[in-house]
Formats: sequence, structure tokens, C-alpha cells
Amino acid sequence: MTLGQGVGGLGAGAYIQGDAAIRINVGGFKKKLWSNTLSRFPETRLARLLTCQSKESILELCDDYDDAEKEFYFDRNPALFPYVLNFYNTGRLHVMAELCIFSFSQEIEYWGINEFFIDSCCSNAYHCRKMDPERREDWEDHSEEGSTTSSFDELLEFYNDASKFDKQPLGSARRHVWLMLDNPGYSVASRVISILSILVVLGSIATMCMNSMIEYSLVDAEGQLVEDPRFETVEHVGIGWFTFELAARFVVAPDLLRFFEHPLNVIDLVSILPFYLTLVINLVAESSPALANLGRVAQVLRLMRIFRILKLARHSTGLRSLGATLKNSYKEVGLLLLYLAVGVSFFSVMAYTVEKEDSEDLSTIPACWWWATVSMTTVGYGDVVPTSIAGKLTASACILAGILVVVLPITLIFNKFSLFYKRQKQLEIAMRSCDFDEGIKEVPSVNLRNYYAHKVKSLMVSLSNMSRSSPSEHSLNESIN
Repeated sequence: MTLGQGVGGLGAGAYIQGDAAIRINVGGFKKKLWSNTLSRFPETRLARLLTCQSKESILELCDDYDDAEKEFYFDRNPALFPYVLNFYNTGRLHVMAELCIFSFSQEIEYWGINEFFIDSCCSNAYHCRKMDPERREDWEDHSEEGSTTSSFDELLEFYNDASKFDKQPLGSARRHVWLMLDNPGYSVASRVISILSILVVLGSIATMCMNSMIEYSLVDAEGQLVEDPRFETVEHVGIGWFTFELAARFVVAPDLLRFFEHPLNVIDLVSILPFYLTLVINLVAESSPALANLGRVAQVLRLMRIFRILKLARHSTGLRSLGATLKNSYKEVGLLLLYLAVGVSFFSVMAYTVEKEDSEDLSTIPACWWWATVSMTTVGYGDVVPTSIAGKLTASACILAGILVVVLPITLIFNKFSLFYKRQKQLEIAMRSCDFDEGIKEVPSVNLRNYYAHKVKSLMVSLSNMSRSSPSEHSLNESIN
């Protein structure tokens, strides 16, 4: 029976005989396709239309059928249908970089096209892009279970803090100063303060470095090295600015009790605390000769000024993203340290076994630990080297193993950094777009559809992972039988 000989003549066979063309309408995109072109791939949805013998069977494959126009209608994305047409013409699928992999995968599955038809030039990128989001959602969910929040949640927290000023004295003015100090780039004044703060930090670090150089050292009447008064002046100016900055942020903070819960505020406190502790220690040491050893503690505290470089994180998206990455990559970092510990233990024993009689530097296992650590991290100081052929072969294996051990977790950490950096940039743009000049009237613009889709996608990935980890229905039936 040919197509068109079905019940009541409702089939499309009379119009799709031989090399006839059929009319396809995909979401308003109309196209005529030749039956001999479709028949090259009989397992696809359009080719199965050629075998339909009734209108009911046609409607099982398409969303609607116009008997008068002999047109098959599909309620699908018309932007993706050209890729299906290209497949029928060439026999291969190609995936553009701008496409959503999940939408494309669902689309070709609907049309009955197997992923094996994806051309070799696109196959690797397609499968990598299809698998990576699942892994990213997995660790993203775990990070959210910890202390990481999404950009949407952080934006709401920022908005909630800003709304607290409406109930406080001089709320509008304090909110303006708070935004100017805590949100670099919010206004021209905030940019000026940010640049000034960066210059003070860099100047303080530069004077600390120059103060350690003999060329810039001064000698007092007793022949002892003393600090250059110019450097001391720069140090006092820097401490004055840092103290003023921290005090101003504390005064205008929306919640004083939670002020030091923010890591950047803790960094600000740590950057100035050594200076004031040094003053106290010096005063105590001068008043009591028995406590003269406290001067050494003061010298150690002076070296802690290097922590001021972390103040740049307030003005750098990259540094904040790096901190968030390290905070949420403890599993990967722990895995890296575990690999290194196993490798160091293994190769130190190997080096001790083959070198204990030929090298005094490798005569004990603890001494070999240093050599194995330097070799596995590919630093290679060269202070301890094997001399025998067996020792050199062991060193070669140690270096190669170190390269593999270091490289394996790096990709995961880098992917996290990329995600946190993108999230931080989006958060900053959203914060800068909030206008509080006339008070808070409505929540700032947030794409709730994307947020909802993100949560639903996370749920679907979690359910998919659960289904992959649970036994299949077939296995259950076999176990019951």
C-alpha cells in the first residue's frame, strides 16, 4: 500500500510519490523537501512521514497537518531547523560555537538524528561542552552548600544592606558614603578614592622594599642602621590613610555587629594592626629593660606590613575571584597535596635505596624528602642531585610523575576561577546600576527567568546523577526474579 491509500484518502501518499516534494512548516519557517532526500535517513522523523498511511499516523509525528495545503507543521525552534536541513543535504551535523548544547541535543533527538552524525570537526567540542556543564553544576551545588552564594543572593544581600540606612539617622548621607567607599566604580568620587587607596598601598610596599636595601639605609652616631626619616614619613601617612579608611567604613557600615565578618574588612584591620602593636611593644620595651627581647617581636610585626598588598583585593575583581576560588577549591587543593605527599614518600624511599651508598646528601630518608619535594614540584634547585644511573632514572620518573600530579587538579581549579570571575563581574555591574539617590522604591532589575532556569537545571542534573548512580529497572527486575 502506497502513501495516500489510507482511510478516507487522508494520507499524504498521493502527494509524496516517487520524487515528490513535501511542505514542512517549522515554527513559521517553511521549506519544501524532496522525498528521495529524506529517504536516505529512514530512521529520522521526517523520513518516517513517507511511510504514514493515515492522518492519525501523521499526527503522531508532527504537531499539525493541513490536509488542504498538504503541509506538515512542527512546533519547534525555527532557528535550529537549518542545521537539520544541512544534515539531510550533506549527511553530517555541524555545531556552531554560539549554540546552546542542551537545546541542540534535544532538537536533534526530536528529529531522530543520532549524535554519531556530528562531523569530526565538531564532535570533540560538542561532547566536551555537553559534559562540562554537568560537572560544573555538581561542584557548584557543593560550593553553594558551603559558604558560596549565587550572584542573585549576593545582590539581594547588597540591596538588603542598603535598605537598612532608611531606618537610621542621616541614612541617605551614610548610604552615599558607604557606596562610595565599599563599591569602587560606583561614582567618580569612588573611583578617585579607589585610585588613591591603590597608590597608597603600592607606595607603602615600595618604601618597605627600599628600606631593606643598603643603598637607602642611614647610620646613626653609634654606627647602627636606622630607618630613613622619609620612609618613616611615608609609612605614617599610609597608616593614617588606612586607619581613616577603616574607621570611615566602620562608622557608615549598615550593620556594625557584622562589620568584621567581611574578609576585606579583616584584611584592612590586619594591615594596620602590626604598626600599632609595634608602637606598644616599643614603649613597653623602653620602660622595662627586662623586656628588651620584645624588640624582636616588633621586628617580626614590621614584616607583617606585606599583608597590605591584600588590600588591593577590594579594588581588583581578579583577586576577589582568586580568593573565592581558593576558598571553594579545598577539595582539589587537598587532592593535590595528597598526590604530592604520596609521590614524595614513594620517590624519597626509592632515592634513598639507590643513592645511600653513593651520595651523602641522600643518605637518609628525611633528607630525601627535600629532594623529592623539589623534584616533584619541578623547581629543581640542584642543591641535591643523584649521581648513579639508577638514581637519575628515579629522578626522571619523579619529575614526570610530578608534572602529571600538578597538572591534574589545575583544570578544575581554573574552571572554578573562570566561573567566579564571571559571577563577580556580573555582580559588580548589577551593584553599580542600583540607584539610591531617591531612596529605595523597588528591587533592582534581576533576570528572574535565568535564575529560575539555573535552579531547575541544577535540580535536573542532580536527579540525572541520582538516576545514573541507582540500579536500573532491568537490574531490579532481574534481582527480584
